[in-house]
Amino acid sequence: MTIPEPNSSLRVVLYEPQIPPNTGNIARTCAAFRLPLALIEPLGFCIDDRAVRRAGLDYWPHVQISNHPNLDHLLDQLPHPYRLIGCSRHGGDSLGEFRFQPGDLLLFGREDNGLPGHVRDQCDRILTIPMPGGVDADGQGGVRSLNLSVACALVAYTAGHQLQMW
Repeated sequence: MTIPEPNSSLRVVLYEPQIPPNTGNIARTCAAFRLPLALIEPLGFCIDDRAVRRAGLDYWPHVQISNHPNLDHLLDQLPHPYRLIGCSRHGGDSLGEFRFQPGDLLLFGREDNGLPGHVRDQCDRILTIPMPGGVDADGQGGVRSLNLSVACALVAYTAGHQLQMW
């Protein structure tokens, strides 16, 4: 079976993902939206783990997936122009107001601590999903963050819809 070439107007990038079911669910989202998925090592699991494949179900073979030893390795292989859009629970432009462009890389950090400072510094923009039920400035009174796979689906769909990819 041949995997159809995905629309490369967008690309999802996971920086050092740690939880196999999240990666599997994001792979399913990428398959559904025909978006390439890049994984930046080290991964917190083996890509052949049953948990990853089970979360991706029968969609796993339909994902154009690539592994990279670091973010620079991925960026060196991409055609220009592109923008590196870091997705973070804090300190970014609101998803609802953000204007996506063809070639954007949607970069998501680790489940436990997000994008490290040196990676955030490489981003052209930081994007945040507004959460009315989120925690206050002291970290109290609400939800800390969305699940990584949920956040990725929201951002990927919003970007693709805005770019009229479907």
